Amino acid sequence: MAEQSSNFIHNAIDEDLKQGKYTDGIHTRFPPEPNGYLHVGHAKSICLNFGTAEKYHGLCNLRLDDTNPTKEDTEYVDSIQEDIKWLGFSWGDRKFYASDYFDQLFDFAVKLIEKGLAYVDDLSAEEIKAYRGTLTEAGKESPYRNRSVAENLALFQRMKAGEFADGEKVLRAKIDMASPNIVMRDPVIYRIAHVAHHRTGDKWCIYPMYDFAHPLSDAIEGITHSICTLEFEIHRPFYDWLLDSLDFDPNTRPRQIEFARLNLTNTVTSKRKLRQLVEEHYVSGWDDPRMPTICGLRRRGYTPAAIRNFCEEIGVAKADSLVDVAMLEHCVREDLNEHANRVMAVLHPLKVVITNYPEDKQEWLLADNNPMHGGTRFVPFSREIWIDRDDFLEDAPKKFFRLKPGGEVRLKHAYIIKCDEVIKDAAGNITELHCTADPDSKTGGPTANRKIKGTIQWVAAPTALDAEVRLYDCLCETDENGNVPSDFIAALNKNSLEVIKDAKIEPSVHLTAAGTHYQFLRIGYFVVDPDTTPEHLVFNRVVGLRDTWAKVQNK
Repeated sequence: MAEQSSNFIHNAIDEDLKQGKYTDGIHTRFPPEPNGYLHVGHAKSICLNFGTAEKYHGLCNLRLDDTNPTKEDTEYVDSIQEDIKWLGFSWGDRKFYASDYFDQLFDFAVKLIEKGLAYVDDLSAEEIKAYRGTLTEAGKESPYRNRSVAENLALFQRMKAGEFADGEKVLRAKIDMASPNIVMRDPVIYRIAHVAHHRTGDKWCIYPMYDFAHPLSDAIEGITHSICTLEFEIHRPFYDWLLDSLDFDPNTRPRQIEFARLNLTNTVTSKRKLRQLVEEHYVSGWDDPRMPTICGLRRRGYTPAAIRNFCEEIGVAKADSLVDVAMLEHCVREDLNEHANRVMAVLHPLKVVITNYPEDKQEWLLADNNPMHGGTRFVPFSREIWIDRDDFLEDAPKKFFRLKPGGEVRLKHAYIIKCDEVIKDAAGNITELHCTADPDSKTGGPTANRKIKGTIQWVAAPTALDAEVRLYDCLCETDENGNVPSDFIAALNKNSLEVIKDAKIEPSVHLTAAGTHYQFLRIGYFVVDPDTTPEHLVFNRVVGLRDTWAKVQNK
């Protein structure tokens, strides 16, 4: 991966280093919660955290923030690791879990209690919320706030021993119920949950809250810079208060820096909403190619290089903004333009019989694989071929430069043909075209350079491979600014998937592996789907050929 360009986070790191902090080197982390699959927004965080470590020749940990066993699963742990590796990053031997530190986190909580900075509260969740106050009104202290250190220690031990029901008690930090920052109004740092954990089993029935576990896990691991999305900015005072209260050295302890999360037009990036789409079967799974999950993008045919380049192109900002999804598609298109081989495919086949071509003849014509890196292949040509129905119009307007009655068109890599006769069935539907070929117009022939305005793709009928082609569109309808409405289920795009069962592809793609990319000439970029078998080809459209983002940039 190319070295990251500078941004305000790197400027802050440079300043820390100038001041003599973090002399042991820069150490970042990527800390996802294993309660769902990663999406394109996480890709930005992955690239930033791992990329920052690379830039400063430091380290980046993978830490699974598994503090909420009611929503977490090893399925998500496995998928997170697969996605990070697929993007091209490695955590080496530095894979950790928040649950690795449960004993230490408990001891830290005890230390806060001993210092008079935490207390056990009997208020219910609803009462705690009511006591917290508002942005314009100070909160109210809990009647249990002034319990003695001894009583709090005893109660906390009893919470750990499982003597209380879920929600019966919590441990709260004792800070300031009148703070203008609501997060600092005695936040809950431990809650009771009699739920088995995917790693620790039934050892624990109390679990630390994220805001408590995260900064302390950072400190335990020696993280220097905790790079978080902007919604955690309001939580930074508690991050610092906690490390101050537990006497971590300001010159070595982690520093939290926030950046704007990735918001894409036409894209749902809420993990809760994505889970709803999966669980209510609006999509086929987390890897449905319409999903913005990393595994969905992978199955759609997006490449790691394209996603990394996109994350580099959009940069790192301090304020939230909305990025046009066309920019991501542009990055995918640029990568595939360089690496994907060209082939010919017909999505809506219409048979053409070349009447002056021998019935028993077949010839193999030379075709270019990719103009960027060269290479050639042979494609078969015969008397009967398939063209796309959209490339023929019986009543064509003057500026229609494809095939029409009496008109000529060039077949890519082959002959110029002229339409002589349109064959229809009893219902008046066009079933085939009868054409004649200019025998000298094949590439390299005497009339090969004859001026013909239209060139179309084709596939020889006897050797064509049948294929299923899946065309994907945005999953949700959006407003004029590309924003997904709050009622996103009602806004789901009923035309987000079109399945074509009878497409025809040239035989060079036979037995290619899932994940192989092609440009279907004049149509778009496609990838072989994992549903493919030797008997059944399945392709997903990655992106079309039209690059709206590049056009905007070039204006």
